[in-house]
Amino acid sequence: MTTKKAPISKKTTKPTLKKTTSVKKKATAEVLNGISDIRRFFYKNETPLYFISATNFNMLGADEWIKGFKFICHIECFDGQHPNVFSPSYEIPHDEFTSIEDINNYLLQHPEVQSYLTARKKGKSAGKAMFLMFDDKTEKLAKKIGLEIMFPPAKMRTFLDNKVNTNRIAEKAGVPCVPYVLSPVTDYAHLQKVSKILGDDLVIQTPFGDSGHTTFFISNEEEYKKYEKEIVEEKEVKIMKRINCKGSAIEACVTRHGTIVAPLMTELVGFKELTPYKGGWCGNEIYPNAFTPEIREKALNFTQLFGNQLRKEGYKGYFELDFLIDQDNGEIYLGELNPRVTGASSITNHAVFALADAPLFVFHILEWMGVEYNLNIDEVNERWAKQDNIDEWSQLIIKHTEDTIEYVNEAPSSGIWKMFDNGHIQFDRLDTHRRAVESENEAFYLHISKKGDYVYEGADLGILVSRGRLMTDNFKLNERAKKWIHAIRAKYTMQLVEDKRKKIAFTGSLTK
Repeated sequence: MTTKKAPISKKTTKPTLKKTTSVKKKATAEVLNGISDIRRFFYKNETPLYFISATNFNMLGADEWIKGFKFICHIECFDGQHPNVFSPSYEIPHDEFTSIEDINNYLLQHPEVQSYLTARKKGKSAGKAMFLMFDDKTEKLAKKIGLEIMFPPAKMRTFLDNKVNTNRIAEKAGVPCVPYVLSPVTDYAHLQKVSKILGDDLVIQTPFGDSGHTTFFISNEEEYKKYEKEIVEEKEVKIMKRINCKGSAIEACVTRHGTIVAPLMTELVGFKELTPYKGGWCGNEIYPNAFTPEIREKALNFTQLFGNQLRKEGYKGYFELDFLIDQDNGEIYLGELNPRVTGASSITNHAVFALADAPLFVFHILEWMGVEYNLNIDEVNERWAKQDNIDEWSQLIIKHTEDTIEYVNEAPSSGIWKMFDNGHIQFDRLDTHRRAVESENEAFYLHISKKGDYVYEGADLGILVSRGRLMTDNFKLNERAKKWIHAIRAKYTMQLVEDKRKKIAFTGSLTK
């Protein structure tokens, strides 16, 4: 059993990042000097690059920054209207999907996908690919067809994605966590014994979770019994003191020159209008002065410290941290790590600070392109931290919240929707991401569940993105958010399926 009480410090130690130094120029290789050269490099790119996943949501807009970037998806969210999305035209026999990894492995084995990759080959290489989720089978399939995965090995990602390991890495990095205990749990009496120093009001997380599905709030034996099966079957769980906190998220990228950090975002968590899960992530907001200067500075410093430790662990590229802000004492604690692009990435990569330089995913891909480059990380982080470089955006992840299985007869199209004064909405025009939204009376909607699909409790219906805020200062949904949620749901026509034994392809989140 490991016990750790996070230090509460009023002072934040800045990470000991090395000053950016110039890479010695090789006579035989180009060296990119700064943002301008990096942008030009990708505009002239000739390497086939891909994002392969259930949907293209997490990397929306990448094709506009990088020549030759394509999406290979199982779900065609744009109904054939997106110029750079490829989706197989028919299904081949397969085992029941249990994860996004299963979906990606299915795609790599599909004859149409293999033909598509072959047709775009440059020499012997099929190019390079990013995945939202992948495993060792994905790595073998990619290698077989000559596709390089632009992420550290699946074994490393799985290790880092483990919430128990995340806290141990945070300890090494000097990043504070909510007071916690790491331990197996055999029964409620055992839980009380190992968590005695934390009090009676607890939050338990299993090593791997899915948008709050495996975060359990426990203050008595009755609540424990609801989740006992999931808890006792784990070799080790994270047991935390329950604090009065608000969630936040921050995305970053570990590079050879240091860690680039995007601004801190608010998180929407557990709203019953959006998700059936009490601790479930269901959206984000980004806007100037969302947090005090002290909180922003701590989040930046802690993220750099954590990124530096990830680099020591052998990791490079995109990652996201959830921070918990204690409303009683103002402290900021690490919540969890996602070593990948995430559901918040579309917000990060289309904000003004990113458009002025380059989206965070550009720096991630750059690390895998085999080219030398110079970049002053301190200057980038300083620019991105300026509140003048942040505009207001919000996104809602809308799930099926009922404990039912239903067949979708009609679904709203992906694109730009307009809301009228009476609260009704109308499809206005096709667009492939949210930058085309002109005012708070418009929103970009990306449908995940569409006509002909079956939905289940927790299934993603779609993602709605709009300018402005969708929460109040008290972290409640505002009236505009409620109107959009109601209006979008009204565009779905669904039929109840009485037989709950109906097989569903995959019962987890596709957006992560």
